[in-house]
Amino acid sequence: MITSSANARVKQVMSLIKKAKARQESGLFVAEGLRMFTEIPKNRIDSIFVSESFLKDEAHKNLLSGYKYEIVADDVFKTMSDTQTPQGILALVRQYAYKAEDLLGKEAAFLMILEDIRDPGNLGTILRAGEGAGITGVLMNETTADIYNPKVIRSTMGSICRVPFAYTSDLQGALKELKNRGVRLYAAHLDGRNNYEKEDYTVDTGFLIGNEAKGLTRETAALADAYVKIPMKGKVESLNAAIAASVLMFETARQRRG
Repeated sequence: MITSSANARVKQVMSLIKKAKARQESGLFVAEGLRMFTEIPKNRIDSIFVSESFLKDEAHKNLLSGYKYEIVADDVFKTMSDTQTPQGILALVRQYAYKAEDLLGKEAAFLMILEDIRDPGNLGTILRAGEGAGITGVLMNETTADIYNPKVIRSTMGSICRVPFAYTSDLQGALKELKNRGVRLYAAHLDGRNNYEKEDYTVDTGFLIGNEAKGLTRETAALADAYVKIPMKGKVESLNAAIAASVLMFETARQRRG
């Protein structure tokens, strides 16, 4: 049993939780909690840590049947956890590696393209809602939040394991390539001429979602085939990035069902 927070394995977990660089160099990320553990494909799990008290539940022991795991003293597990009320189980998971083609899918492309989304909760929510709406992938520029940040992982509720995603160092170049491949790009923008539901999203489609405070850069917005707006009442000018993305995604899902 691991009984000290000075243990090298505990330090590794804490480093992976706190540092994007450690995650990049190791190719691992931390998935914490029962829900996340059950969502992870078995072949992607690198190692498992459980608290002493977690193993007192017979159902938990059954869940771990066939796995190798390390037992950690409760106080040490609390130290290495990223949550205020740890559930007593976390796993180190091998990261995913997708190519651009993986994002386009076998049917009509349905992409969320994110520029400088900084809030981990927003990024995780877009991934989770995106899975529900049927997106084929998420493309992000390099200043968007690290998708392997533990807060993002928790917000995805398992969608991280099923939705293809990729970062690009040249977002504008990637957008031009998508346009060359027949993907029609829509920018959620205050200058939109059409309300969002007036467009046809049954064709190859990509939505551009910008930074929470500043929106899309001028250069990125200029590559959109059309600006769309989400009409609102009252004095509200714009929506949270994840909510705006969700509105557009589920309108696309509605059109494609119908």
